[in-house]
Amino acid sequence: MKQKVEMIGLPRMIILFIFMVVSCFLIAGTVATFTKEIVYSGSVGSTIEALPTELFSQIFEMENHYLGEETSTDNSIISMGIEFITNIRIHDIRTLIGNELPGYTLYDTEIVVPGDGTNFASLPYESAPPLDVLLQEREMAKEELEEFNRGRDSTDSPVGPPSEKSVYIYHSHSWESFLPLLGLSGDPDENKAVDAKTNITLVGDLLGKELEIRGVGALVDKTNIAQHLKLNGWGTGKSYDVSRTIIEDALSSHKSLQYFIDIHRDSQRGDMTTATIDGKTYARIAFVLGKENKNYEKNFAFANELHESLKEKYPGISRGIIAKYGEGVNGVYNQDLSPNLIVVEVGGVDNDMKELKNSVGALADVIGDYYWKAERVNGTEE
Repeated sequence: MKQKVEMIGLPRMIILFIFMVVSCFLIAGTVATFTKEIVYSGSVGSTIEALPTELFSQIFEMENHYLGEETSTDNSIISMGIEFITNIRIHDIRTLIGNELPGYTLYDTEIVVPGDGTNFASLPYESAPPLDVLLQEREMAKEELEEFNRGRDSTDSPVGPPSEKSVYIYHSHSWESFLPLLGLSGDPDENKAVDAKTNITLVGDLLGKELEIRGVGALVDKTNIAQHLKLNGWGTGKSYDVSRTIIEDALSSHKSLQYFIDIHRDSQRGDMTTATIDGKTYARIAFVLGKENKNYEKNFAFANELHESLKEKYPGISRGIIAKYGEGVNGVYNQDLSPNLIVVEVGGVDNDMKELKNSVGALADVIGDYYWKAERVNGTEE
């Protein structure tokens, strides 16, 4: 009797499975038709991967009962269907409240390569005050300005004239600043760490200069992204659309550009974004990738090389590599424009200019090493 029931259930299971797979391809084809965008095989694979693993297991178990002898599950076709359609797992309440609670979507963020102490509680995140606040301009605190203008601590001499412009540095969230730079050290409100003048572009400027000292030509963009958003009547969610046009213009004007670094500042507090290495304090660095772009694997390889170099030279400075994807997340970050385009979080709201300068030097070290290593491999080093 049991065998007869299983034989009756098997065709239904197969039909359901075929229906779900075919539906995935039909939906992908429809999206491609109406959006006129290419649907890459990787995106189709990701869709199929979303199918519950238990569904495949149960189908195989019906054909070969030995496969299910040591493992049992109470998952029903109904529960698996709910998971596939709603992304809610009946036995995991986090998947329900994760769609409802602000900030809980971090649960879907993937820590691809963890750094020291990196976990879901310490992941980088963004805060976006109202646009009018992002447009205010404040002067840098006196002691921070003095540190900014102070000469380099390193005794390393320039390696020679910089190469042609190879590294493009820009800031999709140009308003991101640091509380100490604004004279607000220790303020409990991290949303005050924004400014149209004293902001993350200072870090990008320092990185460009440090790279050129190492013989790597760099081009630094300081576009006021918030101003462009206001002119277009857009919110901060459109910031990557603005920076995309900037990158595309740079690509068309400077054919020598090979590497693209989008410099950001994390909203985490100092206890998570500061490291002490050999008696010096550094603003910790995190790499962020959009997992929904066609260059993900190559961008990951680039970020991972830099992470491993930082880990070796400055143990504790790297927070690792974070991949973003899913509903409500950009998931691309313009990384489809180049296989060597990454988002880099340098420090958090509590880091001061001294810590930022130390980290910029460390980041320039590993980018410079990567660049010259690639030049030697390509046989183009003079």
